[in-house]
Amino acid sequence: MIDYKANPFYLDEEAIAWVEETFRSMSKDEKCGQVFCPMGFSSDEKVLSGIVNGAGVGGMMYRTGAGEEIQETHRKIQQMAKIPLLLAANTESGGDGLAMEGTGFGKPMAVAATGDPSYGYKMGYVACKEGAALGLNWSFAPIVDINKDFHNPITNVRTFGDDPEKIVAFASGYMKGADENEVAVSIKHFPGDGVDERDQHIVTSVNSLSAGEWDESFGYIYKTLIGKGAKTVMVGHIALPAYVKELNADADRETLLRPASLSYELLTGLLRGKLSFNGLITTDATPMVGFTSAMPRSAAIPTAIQNGCDMILFNKDLGEDIGFLKKGLETGLLSEERLDEAVLRILATKASLGLHRKQKEGTLVPGKEALSVLGCAQHKKWAEEVADRAITLVRDEKNLLPLSVAKYRRVYLNIIDREMDPESPFVKRWEALFAKEGFEVTVRDRRCRITPADFADMEHLPEQKRVLLNEMYRGIGEMKKDYDLYVYICNMENASNNTTLRLNWNVMFGLGDDAPWHASEIPMLMISTAYPYHLFDAPMIGTYINAYSGNEEFCRSVMDKLMGRSGFQGISPVDPFCGKEYIL
Repeated sequence: MIDYKANPFYLDEEAIAWVEETFRSMSKDEKCGQVFCPMGFSSDEKVLSGIVNGAGVGGMMYRTGAGEEIQETHRKIQQMAKIPLLLAANTESGGDGLAMEGTGFGKPMAVAATGDPSYGYKMGYVACKEGAALGLNWSFAPIVDINKDFHNPITNVRTFGDDPEKIVAFASGYMKGADENEVAVSIKHFPGDGVDERDQHIVTSVNSLSAGEWDESFGYIYKTLIGKGAKTVMVGHIALPAYVKELNADADRETLLRPASLSYELLTGLLRGKLSFNGLITTDATPMVGFTSAMPRSAAIPTAIQNGCDMILFNKDLGEDIGFLKKGLETGLLSEERLDEAVLRILATKASLGLHRKQKEGTLVPGKEALSVLGCAQHKKWAEEVADRAITLVRDEKNLLPLSVAKYRRVYLNIIDREMDPESPFVKRWEALFAKEGFEVTVRDRRCRITPADFADMEHLPEQKRVLLNEMYRGIGEMKKDYDLYVYICNMENASNNTTLRLNWNVMFGLGDDAPWHASEIPMLMISTAYPYHLFDAPMIGTYINAYSGNEEFCRSVMDKLMGRSGFQGISPVDPFCGKEYIL
C-alpha cells in the first residue's frame, strides 16, 4: 500500500532497507508509541526520558522559547531516542515560531499582499533555516486555508488570502524553502478551514462547500501541493458533509458531521484515494474540542488511526492515550494492519529526511554555532522588504495622507487590543513613533470605562473617569480645540479558542465613548495590524490601512508611509469590504 520510491518519499534502497529493518525490530508497544507526537513542556532529563524512552513517541513539538535552550532540549531527546524523532514547530511566519530570537517574517497574508511569490519561498527558507538550526525537521506550515468567511476568527492573516491560485503560488514557494533546509512541511488544515465562522479549537467546524465547489478550491490546492511533494498533511477537526455524502450515500448525520480527523471517507476515501496522497497524515491537536466532543476519547484515539491518520498530535494524558490505542487493538477497533501502515509511513517520512543517516553521523541537531543564523541581517532585510511591499492603503477618501504635523499636530491615539494596557510595549511603540515625528500624543486608557454605577456617585469619581465623562458629554467645538486627528490602531490578533475578532467599543447609553461617533467631525485614521476586515465594524472610517502584522518592521514601515516617505504597494489578498456594498 506504500510506495517508498514514489512522491513524497523518493527513498533509495538503503533508506528502504532501514525502514523495513527498523519496523521488523519494533515491538507492539514501540509501534503504539511511535504514532504519538506530544507537546514538549519541559527540558528536564527525567521527564524527557519518560516520554522518549518510556512511551517511545515518534515526534515532539515545542512552542517558542530561547533558541539555545530549545536546541539543547532537541539534542537531548534525539540522543535518547532509539528511532530518530520528528521535531516540529508552528513556523508559519518565520523563525520566531520556534526561537524567540528568530526572524518574524510577517504573517502569510502580508507575504501574499506583496504580490510576489518569491517572498513565499523566502518565508519558508527563513522559517526552516532558522528552525533547522535548532534541530527542527518538521514545519507545521504552510497554511493553505481559504478566507471564504470573513467572520472566521482563526484564519484571516494566517492565510495567503482567498484566491486558490495565489495560495498555491505562495505555499509552493514555502515548500521549496523548506525542502532546501531538509524540513518536511505539513500543509494544513485539511479539508479546509475558513469557510465556517467558528473555530475548530472549540467546536467541530464545518466546511459547507459542495463536492464540486471543494474540488475547484481546496481540492485544487491540495492536489497541486501533493503533486509538488508535500510530505505530510495535517487534518483538522473540520467536517465536510457534502464530500462524505459523495463517497458514502448511506452516511447518517453523525457520519456526515464527523471531523475529518476521524472520518474514513475523508481520510481514506478522499485524501488517500481521490487525491492519491502517499505521505504521512497527522491529526491537528487532539485536545481541541472539535476532536474531543466527537466521540469518547477511548474510541477517538484508535479510530483516528484506523480511519486513516498516521500520527496523533498532542494529548490529554499521554499514558492514557497510549492505553486507549492498545485497548483498541485488543477490541478490534484498530487493526494491526492499519497500525503497521501508520508506523511505516512515519518511518518512511523520517528516512526521506535522512534522519537515519544523520542519527549515525550525530548531526540530527547542529552545534551551537548554527544559532548565529537566528535573526541574521539577511533574514531581517527580507522581512523589512515584505513590510514595505505588503502594507495596503484600502482607502483614503478625504486625502488625509500624507500626514502633516503642522496640520494634525494633536493626535488622540486609541489602540484597541485584548490587553487594553496603555503601558504595553505595543502601545508605547506607536506612541513613540508618532512623538518622534513631532506629534503631541494623547493615549486613550481603554481600561477606564464608565459604568451605570458611576452615575450614582458622581462627586467621588476618580479623576480619570471625570476626564472620560467630559470626553463623552462636551460639545463638538470644545473637542476640536483639543485634537486635530483621531488615530485608531487595531491589534486584534487571531488566536485559538476565540469566537470572534470583531471590534467592541466602550459605549455607555449610546454616548459613544471611544467609538468613532465623531468621524464626520474630526479627521480620522484606522490602522489594522492583525485583521483585514475591520471596516465591517467601522465603515465610517474614511482612511483605512491594513498592515497585517504588528511586528516592529511593519510598524516602522506604516509610519514611513503615513508621512509620505514611502509609497503604499500592498495588494489586498482578500476583500476588505467583506462583500458589503454599503461599506464602499
